[in-house]
Amino acid sequence: MSNAPKNAKFADGATTSQIACHIGILQRGKTKLDREGRDYWIKPLRDLGGFEAIYLHDEQFIAGHPKPKSPSSAYKLEDAFRMILAAPDGQWQKMLAQWASKDVARQRLDFQAEIAEASKGIVVNNHGELIKASVEHYAAKFLPGFKVLYVDDSDGDRVSGAEAQAMKEAGVGITLGDAWPDVLLWNPKTNWLWVIEAVTSDGEVDINKVTKMTEFAKRHGKAGVSFTTTYLTWKDAAARQGTHRNIAVGTYIWIQADPSKQLLVESFD
Repeated sequence: MSNAPKNAKFADGATTSQIACHIGILQRGKTKLDREGRDYWIKPLRDLGGFEAIYLHDEQFIAGHPKPKSPSSAYKLEDAFRMILAAPDGQWQKMLAQWASKDVARQRLDFQAEIAEASKGIVVNNHGELIKASVEHYAAKFLPGFKVLYVDDSDGDRVSGAEAQAMKEAGVGITLGDAWPDVLLWNPKTNWLWVIEAVTSDGEVDINKVTKMTEFAKRHGKAGVSFTTTYLTWKDAAARQGTHRNIAVGTYIWIQADPSKQLLVESFD
């Protein structure tokens, strides 16, 4: 399971990956839940306070996810909940009832929220800022007529109520098996989609993203889909592409530090 340290363990010694497989295969009857585990099994436990969001910063874990979608984000079992899992039969039932009581649960969640809020200033959320700039500056300048349907810039609910309504009006719906973009836009006049991937660590528009989102557009009867990869600086773009060279041909690049132009990726082949 992504978003969890590989050595994180539950009280019975099972790793979080094994728990994810158990839920994804035995309970859901489908394939293993990976990065979407946060929506289908981590989130319900977080809502109860059973999981705490943590972030690896300077070789230490701090509370919360100050930088959404970061590979440094993880989850750990809340201490009292872990003790329930380790308790012998005949004792855990009473412990669980007390742990799940409304007053105790509210106090636990309030405390977790306070600690997470105090950690926000420790880490700069470059990814979130780049997504925001990609919408407010790039899309506003280069994509006139396009409406924002969805922005994946947090570790909370994957799709807000407003976004769900916007996608419904556009005639699209993102499922667990789709390639979730950072930003999804739609032009009502042309019935064309546009995907933006904001890159601070990984996630460029590569051939895999193009293939999956092209299939997504066809499945929803759209006229087509175009793509843009955005970076904070030229240095960031050069560092990534000097190593990976994975930007798909026919897609665009936009640099926040040089915002007045976009570049179309072409090939001599």
